[in-house]
Amino acid sequence: SSSSRGFSGIYSFLTSLQDTNTHTQPTWHISKSYYCDYFWTDKKDPQGTTSVAGFEVLLQKQLKGKQMQKEMAEFIRERIKIEEEYAKNLSKLSQSPLAAQEEGTLGEAWAQLKRSCHDEAEVHLKFSNKLQCEVEKPLLTFRDNFKKELKKYDHHIIDLRKQLASRFAGVEKARKALADRQKDLEVKTQQLDIKHMNKHEEDIKKARRKSTQAGDDLMHNVDLYNRAQSKWFEEMVTTSLELERLEVERVEMIRQNLRQYTTLRHETDMFNQSTVEPVDQLLQSVDPARDRELWVREHKTGELRPVDMDI
Repeated sequence: SSSSRGFSGIYSFLTSLQDTNTHTQPTWHISKSYYCDYFWTDKKDPQGTTSVAGFEVLLQKQLKGKQMQKEMAEFIRERIKIEEEYAKNLSKLSQSPLAAQEEGTLGEAWAQLKRSCHDEAEVHLKFSNKLQCEVEKPLLTFRDNFKKELKKYDHHIIDLRKQLASRFAGVEKARKALADRQKDLEVKTQQLDIKHMNKHEEDIKKARRKSTQAGDDLMHNVDLYNRAQSKWFEEMVTTSLELERLEVERVEMIRQNLRQYTTLRHETDMFNQSTVEPVDQLLQSVDPARDRELWVREHKTGELRPVDMDI
């Protein structure tokens, strides 16, 4: 192995150990299609070059969800503007003097029609106010909190990956140093067989001490790597589960807000129920677990789990 392989070399090295090392991490299969089961390996581009960490794939999904929530709030904001403008125009229309001179019972009917425009304007204005307080604002508030959580997890996992990469480089460096010391000891031992001189005997003792020290150093670096790898593994599992919880909360929160939207819409205009019934039906069918399973099938990067390193 060569330290020039960088962090991606960790995964190929783990792969090579998979068939020979029986000391694997404990099984964390909690349920089908859980995030922590399918994103241990870095995602590769068509040329086979590591491009995105498995955890980053999960994180990008959450960031996309955050963006979608922002755009949903923008959609509601546009609907609020439309309702406000519509209410304003209806109110203005109700005050129009057009046909105000109509007399008799027909005049009374016409006046009532104009008053109904004013009443309808009030209904739409109330609808826009409720949309802002009960739909748009909760969407934006949840999005802000969601953003803070993602940033915290992102930085934490990145730090652990950097530490793991550093430990891996230390192992590779120590492995190379040990190989060099062993080779030096072998050369000096061969020279002793030929000349049998005291000086060469002393050189062999020094070379043997350096080789032993290099072996101890390798074991120390392997131990440091395994500790870092264990910490990374544990945090990947717990953080993946936390991201999944956040995603479920996000979907459920949006569903509740959209249901509130449809409720307000029904209250605003009972004659337009047919325009929101399909939304009601689709919201009833929202299934975060099914969505997660389909998404994992399409985006999973690998099921290989990290293992402890043996010398």
